Amino acid sequence: MRNIISFFTAALFLTLMVCNVSLANDYTKAQETVLKGEFILKKFLTQQNNEIFMESLKKSRAVLLVPQMLKGGFVVGGSGGSGVLLARNDDGSWSYPVFYTLGALSVGLQIGAESSEIMMLVMTEKGKDSLLSDSIKLGADATIAAGPVGKGVKAATADILSYANSKGAFGGVSVEGAVVKVKAGWNKDYYKSAVSPADILIKQKASNPDADSLRATLESIASPDAK
Repeated sequence: MRNIISFFTAALFLTLMVCNVSLANDYTKAQETVLKGEFILKKFLTQQNNEIFMESLKKSRAVLLVPQMLKGGFVVGGSGGSGVLLARNDDGSWSYPVFYTLGALSVGLQIGAESSEIMMLVMTEKGKDSLLSDSIKLGADATIAAGPVGKGVKAATADILSYANSKGAFGGVSVEGAVVKVKAGWNKDYYKSAVSPADILIKQKASNPDADSLRATLESIASPDAK
């Protein structure tokens, strides 16, 4: 009997250790995504011919940063990545981040793999509201267009404008048909409670000081009077 009790005690301890490691890993991945999100935000700002991009950023209602969007396969290809969404508050500050996945499936001849940094500017309230859902399909639930770049280019009229930095080349990119889905587990681990996108973006019921640097960076560059 003593051996049986010892066995179950050890098994319980091991289970708790695995769970704790899993939670730690999820939190670490979430925080890493926040840090990388700030990195690519600053990187996008250094790109040339970004006048229209900056004008759009200052008018945006929310920003979705996907530090690494992977695409690859043969015949049947797929793409996916994790990112953070922050929304502009009424006072000009920015919300704490909500974690999402961005994924798509395509069929065709595809050889090799490609990695891109994606940034989406949510330009309308409709686009912002659509992202409060657990999952949306870009192009169906919210209109999306490749973001315009360069001087003299007319800004696209869409709920969301998307940009990419792939192999050092900055420009608009089409991600129509991609599915944006909330990473509820990451949000729960990051804020230590079960919170919805609306709780974070609208009701401001959750906060984590680890994201303050990203929020401050957005506030400094995306305000209408920012230089």
